[in-house]
Amino acid sequence: MAFRILLLAMLAFPAAAAEVAGVKLAERVSVAKTDLVLNGAGVRKRFVFDVYAMGLYLREKSASDAAVLKQPGPKRIALHMLRDVPADQFSDALADGIRENHSEAEAKALLPRLADLVAIMAQVKEAKMGMLITLDWTGAGTQVSIDGKATGRAIEGEAFYRALLRIWLGPRPVQDDLKKALLGGVP
Repeated sequence: MAFRILLLAMLAFPAAAAEVAGVKLAERVSVAKTDLVLNGAGVRKRFVFDVYAMGLYLREKSASDAAVLKQPGPKRIALHMLRDVPADQFSDALADGIRENHSEAEAKALLPRLADLVAIMAQVKEAKMGMLITLDWTGAGTQVSIDGKATGRAIEGEAFYRALLRIWLGPRPVQDDLKKALLGGVP
């Protein structure tokens, strides 16, 4: 009887959200009708400034960068902006992260998809403080959403989504302690 009451109480309240830099991240989200769990969360810093709080959502948790990159099915990168960043700076930072984690030939092959992302961000004009930018792998493409609203058409190619993941999880991540945090470690 006590077990049933405990089980009902657990089901009545949603899982506690993680909190990073004052931003609460949901423990679970749904992408393409697939339940995902928060794998890890951290803060991207540039010099002394907090740029965004980030969460990585997967079908099943993993502490291995290689396993995350190979994991099939939908995924989500959630970026909660902690400061205003012009769209061109935001796009340039993503492009730099891709170049840092790919050979010159691989990066060149990704340029058309990166151009699609840059065009979407140009429509947004600025990643504003408080804005939520999600990059979802739906199984069919990378869907960019701003504050929960799909922006632009989905960008084709799973290789492009893996390239985005490598910005934070690759051999030369944008920030080592953020990589560790996204893989479930404490930065």
